[in-house]
Amino acid sequence: MQNDIEKILLDEKTLSSIVNEMGAKISADYQGRNLLMISVLKGSVVFMADLMRAVTIPCRIDFMAVSSYGSGIKTSGVVKIVKDLDINLEGYDLLIVEDILDSGKTLHYIRELLAARNPKSIRICTLLDKPERRQVELEADYVGARVPDEFVVGYGLDYDEKYRNLPYVGVLKPCVYEGK
Repeated sequence: MQNDIEKILLDEKTLSSIVNEMGAKISADYQGRNLLMISVLKGSVVFMADLMRAVTIPCRIDFMAVSSYGSGIKTSGVVKIVKDLDINLEGYDLLIVEDILDSGKTLHYIRELLAARNPKSIRICTLLDKPERRQVELEADYVGARVPDEFVVGYGLDYDEKYRNLPYVGVLKPCVYEGK
């Protein structure tokens, strides 16, 4: 796997620092509120696990699995709910936890779907942001790092279900996904 990585963008120490800072900010912002952190599977699972441990206030968690990529490198634009939430959202302050905000199509769809379920509030937390790839009007409330328009993997992010277990975020060599 290491040989498929062109360069490391965020090493383990940097990721830990980002997560701890985000956890402190979220803890302060949601003090006294009814926080429900929603992890968008599979990509955000590593980030979510670390982030929820960095949050120092009471909170609940739930998981939602959606699909919009298949095994390709570009979003299909069609979002499919693979696993829905188990909790009634009414009265909760939702924090959608995502690995990367790219085109924004998937998160836009999820936010609209969840808003119809009458939560008290909805905010978005993303580890990585690629604003130049945005195709819908959407901004995250909490952003760990902005990354260049390159194919990133590791720390939960994948290509064709591989590389999620890398302990850092790296750029995948184009020859891997271009089939060369």
